[in-house]
Amino acid sequence: MEPIRIGVIGNGIIGHMHLRNYRLIPQARVVALCDIDPQVLAQTGDEFDIPEKDRTTQIGDLLKRDDIQAVDVCLHNNLHAPVAIAALEAGKDVYCEKPMAGSYADALAMYEAMEASGRKLHIQLATLYQPETKAARRLIDQGRLGRLYHLRSYGWRRRGRPYVDGYATKEFVNKTTSGGGALFDMGVYHIAQLLYLAGLPALERVVGATYARVAMNEGRRQLSGFNVEELGCGFATYENGLTLDVLESWAVHMGPFPGSMLLGDLGGIRLDPLRFFFTQDDLELEAEIDIKAMDYRNHTVFCEQSVYDSSQGHWIAALSGQCPLLPTARIALQTQLLQEGIYQSQQQGRELTAGEIRELSVSNRLTLTNL
Repeated sequence: MEPIRIGVIGNGIIGHMHLRNYRLIPQARVVALCDIDPQVLAQTGDEFDIPEKDRTTQIGDLLKRDDIQAVDVCLHNNLHAPVAIAALEAGKDVYCEKPMAGSYADALAMYEAMEASGRKLHIQLATLYQPETKAARRLIDQGRLGRLYHLRSYGWRRRGRPYVDGYATKEFVNKTTSGGGALFDMGVYHIAQLLYLAGLPALERVVGATYARVAMNEGRRQLSGFNVEELGCGFATYENGLTLDVLESWAVHMGPFPGSMLLGDLGGIRLDPLRFFFTQDDLELEAEIDIKAMDYRNHTVFCEQSVYDSSQGHWIAALSGQCPLLPTARIALQTQLLQEGIYQSQQQGRELTAGEIRELSVSNRLTLTNL
């Protein structure tokens, strides 16, 4: 089978991570790089053995290449929509970093471009491939939890805000480029994981609030223009009375939060560490699941499950025709609707319906001179 030929757009922290991952996937071949910074482009090209003729600062030039099947978008959030849409319209399949975009309106535009083009759009949602998610999905599919009625999405860092706390770049903490803070950077993983396990229920309404109260280095605050949330909280109601609450922290004066959880009328699951709670013979039981044994059997007895080992591995397997692509674009779009609902609820000072969130959402996408 011929390898999937890929162009990687954006050669920063995330781009390097993706490039290292592609080296581990035999059916993937990165054949072109694009970055607006010539020095970064040169260093990355040398590191990953990409010839100079296949390095460009112009996204538009890369998208014109007929020998590239797919592009990997590793840019800041408000650049996802313009680049992904252009790539889809150019006939390329698109792998895009999380969150899907910097606003629901932009994520929806990406989804509609995917449908119109007939190409594949895959969003990096790493938690979907974790063994804990696979085990939880198996229990839910077998009806062990019964009817789900409440989900809790937890994400914790004691003090780990990008740039101002010492890592990554200032673009992560400025709405102009990022669109949001902890909810976008970390919350997307935990919310998407729960919505996927719950079968993507339809959102009805959201109330929420965001905060940025913990002290930070004032020099870095000024340099970055820090204006995003370090703590996001929300409560959402879905169809059939299912509810979900969110607590997502980049910085908080509190110890570690427990893992996200799913509650059903027959049982409950905590995802980290993975535990299954249920009642049998009038006894309250807590089961610890042997993840290593499950993973071993998934690679021996059920070896076809290996196409779900990682986000990029699954993406390449789907492009190679080995499996259907998980609906990550739809999962990410519904995740973005909830996240935007929390932001808008903060701004409006009240609970909002899903319809109101859609109507209030506006594009945050940036204009690119090299597209």
